Amino acid sequence: MKEYWIETPISVEDLAEIRVGDRIHLSGIVVTARDLAHKRVVEQKVAPPIDLDGLALFHAGPIVSKKDGRWRIVAIGSTTSMRMEEYEDEFIKRTGVRLIIGKGFMGKKTADACRRYRAIVALFPGGCAAIAAGKIVEVLGVYWLDLGIPEALWVLKVEDFGPLTVTIDVTGRNFLDMRLREIEAARRETLRCLRMELKEILKQQHES
Repeated sequence: MKEYWIETPISVEDLAEIRVGDRIHLSGIVVTARDLAHKRVVEQKVAPPIDLDGLALFHAGPIVSKKDGRWRIVAIGSTTSMRMEEYEDEFIKRTGVRLIIGKGFMGKKTADACRRYRAIVALFPGGCAAIAAGKIVEVLGVYWLDLGIPEALWVLKVEDFGPLTVTIDVTGRNFLDMRLREIEAARRETLRCLRMELKEILKQQHES
């Protein structure tokens, strides 16, 4: 496992050596987007009002306050990324985002898109909304407030955001698939051992 410090805009070269299991610390611009924003971009084919090429996307819905005309992020917890699996491949294609941050894992469609368009997915654990808010230096803007505060596109400047654990890399390797294969192998081995033990028990009963 290696550790990387990267800044936006993120280039393909920045991600070339990063692999599943590595950790990332991010500085620069992060834009939030959840279900409704993904649907607007993919299903309604509406271009985001900010150029996302080379930026980081955060599956999150913040709690905010506004004072003297300025927004402040009170807390921002990561959203379950699998909710965006249906849209993420097309979203990556249309926007050029290089890093997707969220909670949990994503599936084959997203992994294929990461390989095709040279992007990565990283995990920020749930239950850390206050820690995440502490990494936000400034709210640079907000768009699509008609979707509601949690679903809007929040443009955030972050400093040393992380550590983020890479779950899909630019080769398309997916930690979820790797883990499922490990679980299946362990299941098969457990069943094999149980069958052997049962066979031995039946043998002993027969001999007695």
